This record gives sequence, C-alpha cells and structure tokens, in this order.
Amino acid sequence: MEITAREGWTIIHGMGFGAVFLLAFAGGLAGLYSLNPQWVTVTGIQERLVRMKAGLWTMAAVVWATVITGTYIVYPWYRANPPAGATDLSLFPKFLLLANPNTAQWHNFGMEWKEHVAWLSPMAATVVAYAVTYYGPTLAKKIGERRALMVFFAVAFATAAIAGAFGAFITKAAPLH
Repeated sequence: MEITAREGWTIIHGMGFGAVFLLAFAGGLAGLYSLNPQWVTVTGIQERLVRMKAGLWTMAAVVWATVITGTYIVYPWYRANPPAGATDLSLFPKFLLLANPNTAQWHNFGMEWKEHVAWLSPMAATVVAYAVTYYGPTLAKKIGERRALMVFFAVAFATAAIAGAFGAFITKAAPLH
C-alpha cells in the first residue's frame, strides 16, 4: 500500500484537521450548554471556562488549518488544468468530474459549497472562542448570548460537516493522486 504526497495532504486536510474539528465541536457545544449557574458552582464555572477557552481556541486553529491546507495545498492540485488534448484526466480531478455528466454535479454543487460556504466554519468557531474569552464567567448568566453562540456554533458544525461529506464523495469519485 502506497500513499502519494497529494493523497497524504488530502488525508491531513480532511481526516486529520477536518475530523478533529468535527469531534471537538461536541465538547465545545456541551461546554456551552452546561455553563449554567443553576447546575454548576462559581468555582466550577471558572474551572470549566479554562478548559473551554483552551479547547475552543485550539478548535478554531484546527478549523483554520483545515481551510488553509484545503485552499492552498489540496485545491490547486484538484483544479489543475490538463494539457491540451489530454485524454487521461485521472490526474486532473476537477476535469475528470466535469467530463462525465453523472459526476459533474460533484464539482458544480459539492465543490462550490466547499469554496463558497464552508469558510463560515472557521469564522464562526473563532467568534465563539472570542465570545467565551470576552464574556468569561458572566456568560453563564447571559442565557440569550449563550443560546445564540450555541446556534452559531451549530451552523459552523453543519457547514463543516456538509463540506466534509462533499469532500469525501468528491475524493471517492475523482481521487487526488
């Protein structure tokens, strides 16, 4: 079994950084939800916030790493133009997908989603991390703000999960060798 450098970067991008973000989301959401003064003491809230801040900022860094490796390392290989007259498109995934009407939508919709919507995930994760850092312990008493952050956080998760699914399906249909 052999993995090329391009396949390795695709694994780092999707299964490495992307998967870590999606898994870390559950901890962040649970932390926000449980930040309730009726359930936790003042000391417990302060202790919980230390972990939440570290976890949320780490998660924000990981999702930014996902976007950066996808945008600047993996995506240029995906969209590389084949030489004129090329008939073997296996090294040019975008054009391999577009050459077949049965797979063209993987690029036309799936990759467009990844390009134009998935960037919301790192933005939202960073905003949530910043808000938890900014509000600190007072966030426990701010029910509306906490709920808004959880909704915003859930949108970040959903856009990343959809982008990850499209990435997996696109890679299955047109692998990056």
